[in-house]
Amino acid sequence: MREGKETTASRLISQWAGEILMNEKVMTELLVKYLFSEPATNVYAVLDGASMEQLPQLLWEHEPENICLYRGELEPDIAAVAPYLVKLEYDHPFTKLVCEKGWGNHWGIFALTPPEDDIRALRQHFRKFLMVYNPDGKLVYFRYYDPRVLRTYLPTCNTEEIKTVFGQINFYVLEDEDPSKLLRMFPDVDKVRLEKTNLI
Repeated sequence: MREGKETTASRLISQWAGEILMNEKVMTELLVKYLFSEPATNVYAVLDGASMEQLPQLLWEHEPENICLYRGELEPDIAAVAPYLVKLEYDHPFTKLVCEKGWGNHWGIFALTPPEDDIRALRQHFRKFLMVYNPDGKLVYFRYYDPRVLRTYLPTCNTEEIKTVFGQINFYVLEDEDPSKLLRMFPDVDKVRLEKTNLI
């Protein structure tokens, strides 16, 4: 009797594990399709080395077009946790890696831009608010590339802040607190509009 119960439990665990893997695959496929559904649009990711282990090594191995948001020659320990701007391509293995493993694990955010914007121009944009003054007047790093930070901050922005954060960007895509939901955030006159899309 006990063996039968264990066998049933094992089958249920296997079934649940299979369902989870299937859901993750579906989510990855839908996320990639969503990101590349806009015609004549570039897809970028701002990735957080502090959340994504061995990010510099993965960029070196996969060779997507990328640039660090920090200036100058960095010490290895700083380079390992720095934010990187990466241009994503539809069929590139690095794109699949980021969407499959990073979604739900706050690896970074996605930004969609007009096709004429190159990676260096976009780096200049993102560097504008890489450091900000806190309420005590101290200059600190603003980790907006963490989706938990950006989805909290954007709805609070005033008109000037919206212009600063969006600039030439059409919209941001980031994970919701529930990773089965995708957030699309874009400027609308004097506020930021938010649209949710179910990935499963």
